Amino acid sequence: MKFDEFKKRYLADGKTRRKPRHIEEDIQSSCVTWFRLSYPQYVIFACPNGGSRNRLEAINMKRSGVLAGVSDLIIIAERAVLFVEMKTKTGRQRESQKAFQSNIERLGFEYKICRSLSSFQLTVEKWLKEKYSVL
Repeated sequence: MKFDEFKKRYLADGKTRRKPRHIEEDIQSSCVTWFRLSYPQYVIFACPNGGSRNRLEAINMKRSGVLAGVSDLIIIAERAVLFVEMKTKTGRQRESQKAFQSNIERLGFEYKICRSLSSFQLTVEKWLKEKYSVL
């Protein structure tokens, strides 16, 4: 089998596939590490909603309470919660994420989109300063 035949047979569009880039995950990991080192008294955690799943697993997760559009990170401080969506410089929210943001803000909580470690640091520090006059 020649390479051209292989491409036509196994690649639907005939194009070679790119290796997936995990830029958003790398930024998020840096943010979590920085936060845990800087503010060990508070809680930060991720909601791993994304990724590919088979049909049965997706059905089970939905029945178990997984909600489309939930922010990537949730920060809990004393009587305050911040929802953070991580995006790359060019990343955009999906409709489910916009709906989640709308619900969160309607309930009186803050929701922020961060595109880098530095924007995350500024967001968190500003949020904590407004809430607690910390820093």
